Amino acid sequence: MVVIRLTRAGAKKRPFYNIVAADSRNRRDGRFIERIGFYNPVSAGNEESFRIAQDRLAHWQGVGAQLSPTVARLVKAAGKKAAA
Repeated sequence: MVVIRLTRAGAKKRPFYNIVAADSRNRRDGRFIERIGFYNPVSAGNEESFRIAQDRLAHWQGVGAQLSPTVARLVKAAGKKAAA
């Protein structure tokens, strides 16, 4: 099954996460199919903290990919932020 989840990158005490479509059997930071966005929880000021390609997200969900709970929460929050 394909899952859309976070993979950790960045330095120690300075996390940065890529949002990827990956086979659920692969490791968290292992092989993935496609990178579709990023999440930076420690962004400061005017830095962009979250970005996702909505067209690629819709494509992967259309072919049966599941969102991880964290990615689902981030996408939902971004949708509310864009609507406001």
